[in-house]
Amino acid sequence: MAQLTDDCFAFGGALLPLAEAQLQIAAIFACVVGAETLPLPRAVGRVLAEAITAPVNLPPFANSAVDGYAFTHADLSQHGETDLPLTGRLAAGQLPAAIPPGHATRIFTGAVLPEGLDTVMMQEDCRVEGGMVMLPAGLKRGSNARPIGEDIAMGQTALHAGRRLMPPDLALLAALGLSSVSVRKPLRVTVFSTGDELVDPPSPLRPGRIYDANRAMLLGLLTRLGAETSDGGILPDRRDATASALREAEGQSHLIFTSGGVSTGEEDHVRGAIADSGEIAFWRVGIKPGRPVALGRIGSTPLLGLPGNPVAALVTFSALGRPLFDRLSGGVYRAPPALFARSGFSYLKKIGRLEYVRVTLDADGVAHRFPKEGAGIITSLTEADALMALPEDLTTLSPGDIAPVIPLGLLHG
Repeated sequence: MAQLTDDCFAFGGALLPLAEAQLQIAAIFACVVGAETLPLPRAVGRVLAEAITAPVNLPPFANSAVDGYAFTHADLSQHGETDLPLTGRLAAGQLPAAIPPGHATRIFTGAVLPEGLDTVMMQEDCRVEGGMVMLPAGLKRGSNARPIGEDIAMGQTALHAGRRLMPPDLALLAALGLSSVSVRKPLRVTVFSTGDELVDPPSPLRPGRIYDANRAMLLGLLTRLGAETSDGGILPDRRDATASALREAEGQSHLIFTSGGVSTGEEDHVRGAIADSGEIAFWRVGIKPGRPVALGRIGSTPLLGLPGNPVAALVTFSALGRPLFDRLSGGVYRAPPALFARSGFSYLKKIGRLEYVRVTLDADGVAHRFPKEGAGIITSLTEADALMALPEDLTTLSPGDIAPVIPLGLLHG
């Protein structure tokens, strides 16, 4: 008797590799928003519109990294303790006086290093008696001293255009003397869910209905990226209504996301609605969960149709939605960095498909498969630690094998 497949990815046609899909996004789409200048605190999360060249050295002067005693390294004996006379006392913000050759000076963290002095010994390693400081041997030249321009030199590129600004970036810009920065304006994004089975919480559930989870998740993801979001609501399972709603959103949005309705079922109408009013670039990408995903345009507005299952929706948003969002907003997409873990389980997969397996990590760094694996299991996103990314050419994973894992937290922003 022939075996019936339970693989929802089995219907025919070649699958587009994820890397190729991401290359197509980069080739097809470009930045669609202008720039504006904002004060640094308001620029967090925005995309840098222009590269920043350091207008000053950072630090602007050589200074001490510790509280201690500064001296010229050539005066330090390499075979025993060195006794040097003490001259002066330097705190942060003070201008140093000249220090005579062969002398040391008391210095505090951040204070200017006097000319000719190149090394600082921490105060706990020294002894002071009768106006002399006793320095033990063995310290390397330049220890505990921050040279001018050590962090970044004047004229060097401090931040490249397309970078999404995070709080440490603001610290760097402020340290370089900037109070405002040119950033890209927010992307306007509309999000729809599709399906007659969906209702918005907290409406009462009738038999056969479920609460819509994806729209809240997608709107939250986009808000964290700084988008101006519009909630398009739930589209019914009718091609005409879907096409009409997408056409209306097209004139008000830089980007449209939908979830559900992109497969081949009789009640899946997103692909047909795209075809009615625009064009489809691709719709079958070789990833699991998440293969039924459609990229196209409604009029001139890009649209990404994500799967309806929440796990698949998050995976495809991270793998395809984020590169598209970054491209349209002028950002440079950087894939979430993968760590590596030892597998604690066996796994068989089909060749030619990138699969993300939800895992928990134990104290020894061993990855264990999350016990509930369906693409609709939302608790696998809230309770698992990471996705184990099994590449296209892999067919068998055995216990003890090393594989890349992507912490789930890195998919959220």
